[in-house]
Amino acid sequence: MKQILSLLIVATFFLASCKKEKKSDIVKEEHTKEITKSKETLKAESTHWTPRTKEEMVSMFKIEIFDNEALNVIDPNSKIEILASGFTWTEGPVWIKDGNYLLFSDIPNNKVYKLNAQRDTITYLHPSGISVDNFTGSESGSNGLLVDGEGALVLMQQGSRMVGKMKAPLSNPKPEYESLVNNYKGKKLNSPNDGAFDKTGNLYFTDPPYGLPLNLEDPTKELDFQGVYCLLTTGELLLLDATLKYPNGLCVSPDNSKLYVAVSNIENAAWYVYDIVEPGKVANKKVFYDANHFLQKEGYQGLPDGLKIAKNNYMFATGPKGVLIFNLKGKLLARIHTGQLTANCALGKEEKTLYMTAHNFILSVNLK
Repeated sequence: MKQILSLLIVATFFLASCKKEKKSDIVKEEHTKEITKSKETLKAESTHWTPRTKEEMVSMFKIEIFDNEALNVIDPNSKIEILASGFTWTEGPVWIKDGNYLLFSDIPNNKVYKLNAQRDTITYLHPSGISVDNFTGSESGSNGLLVDGEGALVLMQQGSRMVGKMKAPLSNPKPEYESLVNNYKGKKLNSPNDGAFDKTGNLYFTDPPYGLPLNLEDPTKELDFQGVYCLLTTGELLLLDATLKYPNGLCVSPDNSKLYVAVSNIENAAWYVYDIVEPGKVANKKVFYDANHFLQKEGYQGLPDGLKIAKNNYMFATGPKGVLIFNLKGKLLARIHTGQLTANCALGKEEKTLYMTAHNFILSVNLK
């Protein structure tokens, strides 16, 4: 009888254990499904999110302060303004100080627009990225825009898969370009995205696959990595990092000692920082700020993208919910809520204005 009772007790514990393990497996499986679903949802929202109306956006405008150090940079009561609208996907803004106007890309429409002080918007360049009519991708135009030391416009031309320079002067634009670089060791670049010059004119830039019709799986993709590069003033192209899946926005610190790179990777979203040992040589790669904790939060659309650093050593980085403000120690100080997926930003006259490219809008906010 005791043996039977013992067997019954053992059997009961065994069944209970099996049920517990089965329930645990079900919970684990459901949790995994939920994470996968969340990532798929976030990816869809980050790439195909429906733009908001002006009214919806304005209702969400807010400047959120996380640390009082942010008050050195921005007034929490500063007004966020809509300067222009009606585009498809705005990117790559650059302030032209000799003329007091803003240039920005509308990538799908293959155009660069000019926004003047009167808030008038005109087509500045068309085409801006590629002149081929049968281009099958959705991102044919230019992305990041820069002005070099000689006052020429430099464009990250996704459709043409090159870093190009406009042959005409800024005051008399023409869609005629010369290639500064279009390949690495004989293989075509993917689609140059964003760039920054250092003090001596060396150009750092990123080369993700976003301009290719089928992205990473595009049959015309010749490189098996997405690079971060430096184009030296001598014309030599140096590969700095080939390990990032989706390198995106990029910036050099005001003292030329650091390189910052945003990574728009749904699996590992972050900003990285490197020491610049010498032009075209970096070391000590570190995570500047990990954005993964935002990804499972409802309403936190957007991934690390364009960024700029002001002369006062504060960083403005587009990402989840708008524009994040950091000090260069990697501390998050504030967020500018734009109510829209926000791709990039630019500092205006005397760095007293921040311009933001937010989906199909151009926004601005005053800085201190």
